[in-house]
Amino acid sequence: MNPIQVGLLGIGTVGSGTFRVLQRNQEEIRRRAGRGIAITMVADLDTERARAIVGDAAQVVADARQVIANPAIDIVIELIGGYGIARTLVLEALAAGKHVVTANKALLAVHGSEIFAAARAKGVIVAFEAAVAGGIPIIKALREGLTANRIEWVAGIINGTTNFILSEMRSKGLDFGAVLKQAQALGYAEADPTFDIEGVDAAHKATLMSAIAFGVPVQFDKAYVEGITALQAADIRYAEQLGYRIKLLGITKRTPQGIELRVHPTLIPSTRLIANVEGAMNAVVVQGDAVGTTLYYGKGAGAEPTASAVIADLVDITRLHTADPDH
Repeated sequence: MNPIQVGLLGIGTVGSGTFRVLQRNQEEIRRRAGRGIAITMVADLDTERARAIVGDAAQVVADARQVIANPAIDIVIELIGGYGIARTLVLEALAAGKHVVTANKALLAVHGSEIFAAARAKGVIVAFEAAVAGGIPIIKALREGLTANRIEWVAGIINGTTNFILSEMRSKGLDFGAVLKQAQALGYAEADPTFDIEGVDAAHKATLMSAIAFGVPVQFDKAYVEGITALQAADIRYAEQLGYRIKLLGITKRTPQGIELRVHPTLIPSTRLIANVEGAMNAVVVQGDAVGTTLYYGKGAGAEPTASAVIADLVDITRLHTADPDH
């Protein structure tokens, strides 16, 4: 059986990681998917850099619409980011009958309802494991592994930048501003870190987890969002003296009034496992009625951890595609 053909839109950090891991672990992936998976076309404005990464393994173009228009491409991976052209291209790919894999939590948190409706109308899949907590398979855990459970609540450290800042503030006794500069120098924080430090990125991810856990539409506009910018070294120290750690948590839970969705700094008893998640690591705790409490821990960002999640989605779609007698 011929490999399933994949088009990649954007070959930056995660895109190049996805290409590398797919090449490196080709045999394993073929065995698990039931057939090969090959990125045969890449769209990136910097075609020279893209060619340096893919060599002769894929056709490189500057125009993403050429990838979408190619009838041989079955799956489109969107790794451009943002709400603008990414939204247009995802909707165009779905309209063309392509499955879509994306790591774009901002796009799905804000425009998810429209995108999922478009996918349903065409009978195709939008997969987004890489959009939440990088390499941790939390979407699959909620959607598949815990499918027998009535989920009571989900709480997670789902932004590595803020967790790194809070960890450094605690261990070194530094104030927020000093640690933010350090995080930017190390590449943990963007030049404009607003989405991270104001809690917006975590709220995007919590919105997606909430939708999966409770079967509700994505409703980012209804989330309560508070970041970590007001925290001082003294706050962290006092919390420590009282036996607590401060972490920025994304929380969604079932209540008699409806579904809660919030992101804010939270006091966690220092004996809890999630209180001891340090640096840029992520962790998500899920409470289910049958299974009790489960914890998912790992890298929340980076080229290859995120690529791991992108490829897991490719494998899922390939299995379904291959099992479908119409394909």
